Amino acid sequence: MRSARTRLRLLAWAFAIAGAAGATGAASAAAPAPAQALTREQVNAAVERLRADPNLPGTRTERKLRFKDSDAKEEETKKKEGSVGWLRDMVKAVAEGARWLVWGLAALLLAWVLLRIQGWVRVRAERGRPAHGPLPSHVGSLDIRPESLPDDIGLGAAELWRRGQQRAALSLLYRGALSRLVHVHAVPVRAASTEGECVALASGRLAPAAQGFFVALVDAWQLAAYSGRLPSTAEVLAVCGEFDRHLSPAAAPVAAEATR
Repeated sequence: MRSARTRLRLLAWAFAIAGAAGATGAASAAAPAPAQALTREQVNAAVERLRADPNLPGTRTERKLRFKDSDAKEEETKKKEGSVGWLRDMVKAVAEGARWLVWGLAALLLAWVLLRIQGWVRVRAERGRPAHGPLPSHVGSLDIRPESLPDDIGLGAAELWRRGQQRAALSLLYRGALSRLVHVHAVPVRAASTEGECVALASGRLAPAAQGFFVALVDAWQLAAYSGRLPSTAEVLAVCGEFDRHLSPAAAPVAAEATR
């Protein structure tokens, strides 16, 4: 396809040749003749002569080799990358979230281990400390003063349970057990001691049977206080009937002899 510039060049050459031909004819004639206008046929003929001249610039067609297979593969690769791009991004996001989750769980585990070590160290220190100084009147929010408790703690708890006051019955058993540990068995329970710490502190001051009884009592109390689940009536009445046998003042010398 010819360009506009090529057309202009051809016309310029055609007019130049035509003018040169007219000038030559005028010089060879004997007498000057008036100049005649060029016809369309003359112009077209000049253009054709110029077009046939190999020395003049014109339109040139070039051909280049292209590898169709490589282009097709490149396009296919781009399409595949676009189709799996969202999946790659999702996997990357999930991996990043999992990494932060693992770090969070590791931090929680480390904090739990540190708290357990701190509690163990405190229990060891309290267990080796003599039971001197003012005794606690409360452990947490529970009143453990002997005057705040009935004389027969097991019987009082059984009556509360039969009247439908299950939580009050279990609270009375746990308060009574803590009061006997502090005032009878000289267990160094403090006002901020947790259930687990009380069990650990009592293990060095109670006989094995009494320690097992106290552990069962604490489990029943925690089940109701923190999980909202009550033990069976048979289990609670059994604890009520065995309370004085394991934690009464008469059982204190047995416990003291067991710890020698």
